[in-house]
Amino acid sequence: MADFKIRKAALQDIPAIRAMADVVFRRTYKDILSPAQMEYMMDMMYSVSSLERQMTVQRNTFFLADGMGYVSFRPDGSDADGTAVFHLEKLYVMPDCQKTGLGRVLFDTVVSEVRKELEKMSGKTGKLKGRLELNVNRNNQAIGFYEHIGMYKARQGDFPIGDGFYMNDYIMALDL
Repeated sequence: MADFKIRKAALQDIPAIRAMADVVFRRTYKDILSPAQMEYMMDMMYSVSSLERQMTVQRNTFFLADGMGYVSFRPDGSDADGTAVFHLEKLYVMPDCQKTGLGRVLFDTVVSEVRKELEKMSGKTGKLKGRLELNVNRNNQAIGFYEHIGMYKARQGDFPIGDGFYMNDYIMALDL
């Protein structure tokens, strides 16, 4: 596996994230989404104001492999049994960097960060259970990747995102 330099992203990295998304998000969903839904989702998730809000208000943490890929996650509360839930928001690898191990490195970066958060949250009370979840379109080839790295299909749904559009997703999970 190649040695990738992964770093935490900051607000000044928004143009780089947008540039990668313009390539990889569009390529990933070109045969899955209508052109209208593609544009709607690009604006909803990758406009400058949306990325700023994700980084500041929504507490998303982004990591970059400059020019090669990006990943983000956020805390998502707790479920009924007290398990701390984190949501993997984005994990995209540029087309020419796919199948190099970068996706796994980005994923492992998030898992490591979530485990650190769980340790902080546990304090002196003992080990807190955690789960990392993500939404993935039911027609996305990445499902095989996520299953390969240990995630499982926890549930599925059709989630309204506005303007009459839906995300038809599996919710995949990894128990930590």
